[in-house]
Amino acid sequence: MHASEFIQRMESRGLVCDGAMGTQLMARGLKPGECGERWCLERPDDIAAVHRAYRDAGCDMVTTCTFGATRTMLERHGLSDQIGPINAAGVHAARRGAGQDAIVLGDVGPFGDFLEPVGTVTESELNAIFGEQMTALRDAGADGVIIETMGDPAEIAVAVRTARRLADWPVLATFAFERIADGSFRTMMGTTVAAAMDAVREAGATVIGANCGTNLSLADYRVLAQELVTAARGCPVILQPNAGSPGPGAVSSTPEQFQEFTHALLNAGVRVIGGCCGTSPAHLAVMAKVNGLRR
Repeated sequence: MHASEFIQRMESRGLVCDGAMGTQLMARGLKPGECGERWCLERPDDIAAVHRAYRDAGCDMVTTCTFGATRTMLERHGLSDQIGPINAAGVHAARRGAGQDAIVLGDVGPFGDFLEPVGTVTESELNAIFGEQMTALRDAGADGVIIETMGDPAEIAVAVRTARRLADWPVLATFAFERIADGSFRTMMGTTVAAAMDAVREAGATVIGANCGTNLSLADYRVLAQELVTAARGCPVILQPNAGSPGPGAVSSTPEQFQEFTHALLNAGVRVIGGCCGTSPAHLAVMAKVNGLRR
């Protein structure tokens, strides 16, 4: 999908992305600490079923089960030689589950280390790490990429630029925030909302915003939505809040509570909505229904 086509669809009626993958797989038997990305190869029917449930709930987009499928993350599970097959299988499962008319976003998460000077990884090395995964996602037929749950603006900027070099496709870029003692929102690296949005907007992302968060309530996410839209300076904003922490039975916000909350996000100017940890197809069905009211 060309970025221009994505923008046209988003501007005409807004878009709904999917919700949590990890908690859905845990409900199907994934054990804590187990590599969910391995299921793309070993249990693709379960992966496809999750995507199908989100699509049936009204989501326009689904996100592949490839969050930790860079070489550096897969090495932790002895799967560094399976980068291409895992990412390709993730795209194929998403397409099979969600259908040909859904937007399939290749999911790219943090690479699991730090750039220089905090760490030892150079920008050139990181470009290769992200490029390897994104090339596999692109070649398998992903419509675009979502680079998510980031804390370091330098890392995500490299990822966005890498994605932009690989294809003319939509590139969504999101950070994870927490609220610190003075009431402001910061990433784990201490980056403010304004600085985070500047980093991804300047790197060339199509849509920018936030997903996930540490101990954020729905009220916190409402405030964050307003700050994101202001800081985005006209760039379309995505927000995918948590309903609770990862893990079976940890959901703290109900689908019913998401109804009024979704209205607040749309009124704040958020163009792409979805969910993160603890959200389910039931949560996303509510969000999709509310989004349909603005079409």
